[in-house]
Amino acid sequence: MDETRNKPPASQTPASHPPASAITEWTDTYFKRTKEAVGKFGDKKVTYAIFMRRPVVCAPRLAIEWLEAVARERGFDLDIVLNYPEGKWVGAGEPILYITGSFYHLVDTETIILQKLGPACVGAYNAFTMCADLPKTAFLAMEARHCAGTEMEEMMAYAASVGSDRAKRKVGAKGFIGNATDATAHFFGQKKGMGTMPHALIGYAGSTVRAAEMFHETFPELPLTVLVDYFGREVTDALEVCRRFPGLAAQGKLAVRLDTPGGRFLEGLDPPGSYAVLERHAPHSIRGYRDETQLRYLIGTGVSAAAIHFMREKLDEAGFPAVKIVASSGFGPAKCRLMAEANAPVDIIGTGSYLPERWTETYATADIIEYDGEKRVKVGREFLFRK
Repeated sequence: MDETRNKPPASQTPASHPPASAITEWTDTYFKRTKEAVGKFGDKKVTYAIFMRRPVVCAPRLAIEWLEAVARERGFDLDIVLNYPEGKWVGAGEPILYITGSFYHLVDTETIILQKLGPACVGAYNAFTMCADLPKTAFLAMEARHCAGTEMEEMMAYAASVGSDRAKRKVGAKGFIGNATDATAHFFGQKKGMGTMPHALIGYAGSTVRAAEMFHETFPELPLTVLVDYFGREVTDALEVCRRFPGLAAQGKLAVRLDTPGGRFLEGLDPPGSYAVLERHAPHSIRGYRDETQLRYLIGTGVSAAAIHFMREKLDEAGFPAVKIVASSGFGPAKCRLMAEANAPVDIIGTGSYLPERWTETYATADIIEYDGEKRVKVGREFLFRK
């Protein structure tokens, strides 16, 4: 793991590092009351075991860095044993890490530690599966708008980077090449966020081609990615943009982004036409049973596998084989898996859909397993003892 590529700039204060003085306002009250009781009757050295009830990819750094900062501020010794390094697969119920230190100083940190660990591990798991299923596709993290504040945004960007790095190691995937915001770009080895235009710029310009012209005149040094679904003329507008910028198109510096809403088909498609497209390019993907959601991903409305194949056909037929296709809209693990089965020719996927879908699956759990070196845990959790 590169220890520098994921570090924030020195001038930037990470959203995940509130001071120790704020803990009392944000931790569970029963921990605060336990702290008072321990302060009255005497401290003990304890060891916590932290685990999750589902398989995850280990993404512990934000939790560990926060706890280490608390230990420095409070002035107590802390020993952390990380059983699974960052990016490793962790099975359900397996202790991810052991934390040893003063019960008095650790007891009120449990709530926040669990908040910082569980969601990141699930997000990393999702990002890994997506990148591994589509190893030839680059991903752009666009989770910011789906997050409940900057702290969650930082956590999820970090998670995407961990899952992406695992996919790069395991299957040689391209993985996540960047993200949408400057604050978390460092997780992906970038100095700035990435992106070109929202639909609002096209509405402002009055046409897709004019929006492309405006962007290129403003940022002539950047590759150009143009949304083509605003007017419901994905193919027509994509080809017009290509003809307007033939040099960029030939150099591979032009991309068209498909973000067709789920209420309609991409221009030129319907159910029979979508089936025909996949019959030409990936007939195996439409053989056998598919549930309603899988069929929608393959041949339905919105950005389907058939829509991506169809756009590739039209670009190639018009003489623009170097123009890339960017896809967005609901590209979570399940959709990416279907795109892989259908051999969808997508170059880049912009997505925030690696965020945990079921929040209950993100709950991490902590139990104390030793008090002053004596093993003790509630009945049923003996599996947490150190081997």
